[in-house]
Amino acid sequence: MEQAFQLHNIVGAIVYAALGVVLLCMSFAVFDLITPGKMWKEIVEEKNLPLAITLAAMTIAVGNIIASAIHG
Repeated sequence: MEQAFQLHNIVGAIVYAALGVVLLCMSFAVFDLITPGKMWKEIVEEKNLPLAITLAAMTIAVGNIIASAIHG
C-alpha cells in the first residue's frame, strides 16, 4: 500500500507554497509602484475603498494564476 504522506510530496508542497507567497508579494509591490501615491496610506488613513477593492481583486486574480500554474 502506498503511503499518502511521502516526504517528497510534503517538501514540494512547502516549496511551491513559499514560491507562491513570494510571487504574490512581488505582484503586490509592483501594483504599489504603478499606482499613484502610497497604497497603504491611501487604504488605511484615507479610507480609499475603491483602491482596497481593486487590490483585493488583483490579489485574488494573481493568487488564482499562481495556484493554477503550480497545480498544473
